[in-house]
This record gives sequence, structure tokens and C-alpha cells, in this order.
Amino acid sequence: MTGHRFLAEVDRLSVGVDRALERIAAASPGSTLVLLSSLAEGADMLVAQRVLRRSKVRLIVPLPLPLEDYRQDFSSENHWQEFERLLAVSKKVVIFPDGGGRPQVYQAAEKYILDHCSVLIALWDGKPAQGIGGTAEVVLKARTLGMPIAWVHCGNRTPGTNQPVSLGEEQGVVSFEKM
Repeated sequence: MTGHRFLAEVDRLSVGVDRALERIAAASPGSTLVLLSSLAEGADMLVAQRVLRRSKVRLIVPLPLPLEDYRQDFSSENHWQEFERLLAVSKKVVIFPDGGGRPQVYQAAEKYILDHCSVLIALWDGKPAQGIGGTAEVVLKARTLGMPIAWVHCGNRTPGTNQPVSLGEEQGVVSFEKM
């Protein structure tokens, strides 16, 4: 999965994520749902929480940084504690070697997700990236690979701020590509 960090109208997004998960599960009845997520604040945590409400699931965490470094990317102790709770129930943690700066290690985690998933869940506003890496680039790579995508329409943030933005009526709507 991939998605934005700053979320508005989480209730609407939760409904959209559940719809996406239902469609994915219906395509492979009886199969175990495996979520690959770095468990970052925002979309990663939301999708992990929604997935773990289901039966027959596994969580694999491609961790872009050592824990002590990754902790710096969380805005509060509550978010960090939720990360630790989710990490504790994961079935596997993949740690990447130091590959340069933060954008490079995050891109390595994103590549791992794309290389190991059969459907990409994206909580995305449909717009180009606001910086290096991130949701827009992952979706573009998945499209280039012809990968199925469950796209939950999700506002991002006001550029240059941490202020989440809603897409209004589109917030939480789900589009499916190649599914």
C-alpha cells in the first residue's frame, strides 16, 4: 500500500479502504490477505488497522530506516505507540541497508512493496508528487507495470504545510484499475 501522511475525513477514508479490501478479498476467496506497509503515520496506519480487523491476514513491514531513525518521522508519542503496536503483530519485518538519504531508503521500501504485491492500494489525491518519492511516484510505477490498483481518493496536504486537505465529495471514493 501507499498513501498520504496527512489525512482529512478519516471516517470516509475508512469506508473507502474497507470497500477496496472487500473487492480484493472477493477476487481471491479463502486466501490470506497480505498487507505490505511501512506503517508510516497517516494512510499506512489506517490501512493496517482496517486490514487487521479482517480474518486471515498477514502484515509484512518493509522498514525504510532503523527504528531509532524512523521514530523521528512520527509527530507524536501516540502515533509512535500505534506504530509499535502494529509492528508487534506483523509476521515479518524487512530492514533495508543504508542506501543514502531518506528519499532513497523510502524509495527502496516502495520498490520492495511493488516487487512483492499483486494489487496496490493507494490513498492518493491523483496529483503529481509534492517532492521526491511518495505516493504519486509509486502509483505511476504501478501503472507502468500494469499492476491492478485500488485507488481510494484521498486529499493530501496544502503544499509546504502539514495541513490535511479533503477532496470534498470525492474523499473516500474508490476507483479500481485493472481489477
